[in-house]
Amino acid sequence: MEGIIIVDKPAGWTSFDVVAKIRNLSKVKKVGHSGTLDPIATGVLPVFLGSATKQIDRFLNGDKGYLAEMMLGIKTDTGDADGKTIATVTGKRFTGQEIEKAFEKYRGKIKQVPPMYSAIKIKGKKLYELARKGIVVEREAREITIHKLELIRPEGKRPGSELIAGLVDGWPVPLETDYQRVVFYVECSKGTYIRKLIEDIGDDLGCGAHMTRLVRTYAHPFHLSQALTMETIVTLAQHGQLATVVIKPEEVLTHRSDESERSPLSIGNGEGQRGK
Repeated sequence: MEGIIIVDKPAGWTSFDVVAKIRNLSKVKKVGHSGTLDPIATGVLPVFLGSATKQIDRFLNGDKGYLAEMMLGIKTDTGDADGKTIATVTGKRFTGQEIEKAFEKYRGKIKQVPPMYSAIKIKGKKLYELARKGIVVEREAREITIHKLELIRPEGKRPGSELIAGLVDGWPVPLETDYQRVVFYVECSKGTYIRKLIEDIGDDLGCGAHMTRLVRTYAHPFHLSQALTMETIVTLAQHGQLATVVIKPEEVLTHRSDESERSPLSIGNGEGQRGK
């Protein structure tokens, strides 16, 4: 069995957990993935089997799309809800216009300092290994591109994509609390850390922030509409049908997407089928 399975990674699983499970189900020794997702995140995770693993590098440079939720007023050590609270600011609430103003500086080409909780290596050590020991080191800012950064809640645009609209509708609007939740959609280049983007926006607003939800809706050229849940993958494997959902790399590489396919989940007046 050789090719690519597009997985909708469940929350709580590491990307390695998904690879290990598919390796066990497929009985294929060589299995890998492109584009690591944090355990808290869900969504598109391309998994490569057999000789297709040689093609992983060809898929790493593609743009990504995410639906994200952040909580203003609470900072954590990891930048997401899995971390420990390190600072709080209560009672601050912002209008959609104020949040939109904070978004402006992050559109286009920007410099982003990678978070300490990341797999980037400095002097042979992964940053998250140092962070777990309480060690913070200087990191060099990297150039990334934010193609789109669009506010959904509060007072933002209604998603034009039925897929994104459905995802947002599944995220209940919380009752009024000391901490405000903000939902947005972002399309970005490889190497963009959404956790860090959220932390930086929170700092600009003067209250701090952390990521509470993240769905990768798109990982060029793969869309969330193509992705299979782990439950479906397990069922297919049990019935000897896993090979029926494996995509051949050459089928993907010979397909040149146009701009509308690159960003199928735009918030505007809704092109799109769902993706990433």
